[in-house]
Amino acid sequence: MKVRLNHYEVNPKLYETMLGLEKLIASTGLDRTLYELIKIRASQINGCSFCVDMHTKALLKAGGNDHRIHLIAVWRESPFFTEAERAALELTEAVTRIADGGVPQSLYERVREHFDESQYVALITAIVTINGWNRIAVSTGMFPGCLDPQPAK
Repeated sequence: MKVRLNHYEVNPKLYETMLGLEKLIASTGLDRTLYELIKIRASQINGCSFCVDMHTKALLKAGGNDHRIHLIAVWRESPFFTEAERAALELTEAVTRIADGGVPQSLYERVREHFDESQYVALITAIVTINGWNRIAVSTGMFPGCLDPQPAK
């Protein structure tokens, strides 16, 4: 496998802008574990192996456990997610697949049972941001390990 191009090097200002969104989201107080769950679920839906790999490792580093990570794709059938996490994961799926029906009022109300208005906007921005990263990674041909240093020949 070969990466098409390194978007970091080709357009560093756009890369820095995306990182700025990450910093802004972190400043909202959004729970780091929840944010990694969101990143993994959106990345699974979008078929972004690079981001699934990256955020699975990040969640493990942040104290997540293998069992929950393996069950993110089937969170509805798993008892290992809180009601707030379930609401955020459902919102992640709805926003990631926005053309399939938007965000129904009933989902909005479920999410708002756990998150205030400011947190709701932070969740949406987090979901939009990881969807942007997924689209960059998939479009440029990124894959797990593609940025690791290559051994000298």
